[in-house]
Formats: sequence, C-alpha cells, structure tokens
Amino acid sequence: MAKEYDYLLKVLLVGDSDVGKQEILSGLEDGSAESPFCSGSGTAYKTTIILLDGKRVKLQLWDTSGQGRFCTIIRSYSRGAQGVILVYDITNKWSFDGIGRWLKEVEEHAPGVPKVLVGNRLHLAFKRQVAAKQAELYATRNKMACFEISPLCDFNIRESFCELARMALHRNGMERIWRSNKVLSLQELCCRTIVRQTSVYAIDTLPLPPSVKSYLKSYALTSSQCLNTVLNNSTSNSKNRTLKTPTSMKNSTRSSCVLS
Repeated sequence: MAKEYDYLLKVLLVGDSDVGKQEILSGLEDGSAESPFCSGSGTAYKTTIILLDGKRVKLQLWDTSGQGRFCTIIRSYSRGAQGVILVYDITNKWSFDGIGRWLKEVEEHAPGVPKVLVGNRLHLAFKRQVAAKQAELYATRNKMACFEISPLCDFNIRESFCELARMALHRNGMERIWRSNKVLSLQELCCRTIVRQTSVYAIDTLPLPPSVKSYLKSYALTSSQCLNTVLNNSTSNSKNRTLKTPTSMKNSTRSSCVLS
C-alpha cells in the first residue's frame, strides 16, 4: 500500500496561553483518520497534509500549553522536532514580549531548528498593539520567517506552514531552492481564489469594477504563463528524448547511401 505522504515533519507550536494556538489547529483539515485532533495533559495534537511543489508533506503539529508549569513538556516534545511555530497575539503586546522567553527555551532544547514567527488574529487589526514592522525586524534579527495570520479568514495559515516545511526540508538535505510561498497581501489571496474558480474569458462577466477585472486578467495570464512554461519545457524534453533514436537512424541511413 502506497504511503499517503512523501515527507513527515514534527512541528511544535509554542507561545503564551490565549494567543490562539488551538484556533490555528482546529481550522486545519486533519491529515489522518488514525490521529484526529485531540488534547489533554497540557498538549494538543493534530496532523495535516500540505502540498509543497508537488510533494505531499505530512505535518505532526504539537501545541504545547503556554502555562509555565508545562515548560517540561517543551523539553520532552522538542526531541525530534524539525520546525517550530512561535505564536503571539497582535492585540496583546505582552504575548509578543514573551516570545524571547519561548525562543530561548526552544534554542536550548532544539538548537538550530527552523522557526517561523506568527502574529495571530489579524482580523482584529483595529486593536493592534504590535506593529507588523516591529515583528518583522525581530524575526529578521533571529533568522526567522514572519507571518501575520487569521484563522477566522483562513489567511496565511497554510502559507506559514508551507514556509516552515520548506525551511525544514532544505535543512535536512533538500538542496533545491524553492520559491517562497508567502501570500504578500489579502488582495493576492482574493485574486488567487477568484482565478481558480473561473477562466480568463469569464472575468469580464463578473460584477466588478473595470480596474479590478484588468488586474484579475493580468494575474490569471501571468499564472497560466508560468504553468505553460513548465509544461512546455517538460513536453520539449520528452520530445527530444523520443527523437534521439529516429535521428540517429536517419544519419545512419544517409551514411550508408553515401557509401554505396
């Protein structure tokens, strides 16, 4: 029986209590019927499968409680971890200030493991206490990727996990440099969703302003051109391999005619 995934990664979610780690987990599709979402003993566990450049990556996600008495859990579950998500709440400055403590704990028990800094509850940006630029600078200083996410809007969650998986696989011997999967803006996410559901020719029929339609067409054409380039290269390589034998036969026939 074939495996349902190509790679398996163990990922820890750490951060203060009430930053929304379980919100993030509960919104993900479960990747295995044998290990559904469960919680207890200070941890919550879930699996999910993401598609990364055509490869199926299964993530084992462990949510360690943010309470101090569960720090021993981090020590035990850090063993074998291939990635860490550090979560804070953008509406709670104290949760961001506490990231340094969690980072120190992680570095002590899982040194060098790829990390992603995640600012949760972007849908409450009107209550923001942590500036996006401040988080980005902190992440850059500590060699982490940085995302702001929203479980309510399903925004940038899968992208943050894809980026962490990319870093973890690269660190564990995957030499191929993969394209960043980060969604740059909510507008790009909307464009991606609309283009996926319709064709370039049907965009004109949508009840949208002309400027938005023009942007959608450009986005759709750019995406399709990238895909066509990959397909054309693949087809060209296939044809070249197929034509090698006939060409050599033709040259051989021509040589024999000359000799005769």
